[in-house]
Amino acid sequence: MAAELSHEELSKNLNSKFTVCLDDDQSFDVELVELSERKLSAVQERYSLILRGPSDKYLGQGMRHFRHAVIGEFDLFLVPVAQDDKGTDYEAVFNRFIKKNDAAS
Repeated sequence: MAAELSHEELSKNLNSKFTVCLDDDQSFDVELVELSERKLSAVQERYSLILRGPSDKYLGQGMRHFRHAVIGEFDLFLVPVAQDDKGTDYEAVFNRFIKKNDAAS
């Protein structure tokens, strides 16, 4: 079952640990350190998040599988956006169409 990665659910889990699962049965933890403001228009919502990984591990741009104790399992496309002595920051961007409720139902 796919995890619910809504802005609301992610905001409840800010500063928590997520496990990145790599292809060769290795994994390591990253932390959700930033969640942008949710921007809404008539047809879409947009927001992004920043995950900070350790400085001794590096993930290139690409799709990654994650586990989280509360949210569950999911895949995200990550892009490395910064690196310093504290670690490497990765960004995931969400740009979704808003589902219209059927008022006739």
